[in-house]
Amino acid sequence: MSDPDPQDLPIFPLNAVLFPGGLLPLRVFEQRYMDMAKGCLKDDRPFGVCLIRSGSEVGAAATPEPIGCTARIVEWDMQQLGVLSIKTQGEERFRFKASRVTDAGLTRAAVEMLPQDSDAKLPEEFGACAALLKAVIAEHGPGIFAAPAKLDSSSWVSARLAEILPIPLAAKQKLLELDDGLQRIEIINKFLQQHRLAG
Repeated sequence: MSDPDPQDLPIFPLNAVLFPGGLLPLRVFEQRYMDMAKGCLKDDRPFGVCLIRSGSEVGAAATPEPIGCTARIVEWDMQQLGVLSIKTQGEERFRFKASRVTDAGLTRAAVEMLPQDSDAKLPEEFGACAALLKAVIAEHGPGIFAAPAKLDSSSWVSARLAEILPIPLAAKQKLLELDDGLQRIEIINKFLQQHRLAG
């Protein structure tokens, strides 16, 4: 259940856009994010993933987009000393209400959770989108996406395609900000049609 009060989240700014239900593997080596990941594992709490608006993933704290997605660590491993490999799964979209950078260089934000996607049934006219995902799963194995696959869901299909298609990060961010899975699948379907026409 979403908490109506602002939640305090550690934020991991990345050159990536995470969608609810999506899988995002990460290699963590900076101390601030190592401490963050250990704390999240210890308390079974998520952190926030936001696209970088300005700055870089490493070094000084980057400026993140104010809308992101919570990520929960579902697997972790440390085969190499000082490098934590984690697999995260996206859960809920959120919006910043206020943010600050700690002395350790970690961004923390008071956030409000955004409404879940209107999870409408995938219209027949977008059947090619589901077929494309089915082909990706057949080629790469079911582990490429978190189970279960919801090929009849406009929200699920549009989010998975937004993750894997070569769409500019700024456009992926706009797709994440949409509350309507049907609107997102319409935009992605247009992108696929243009891509086919171009190629």
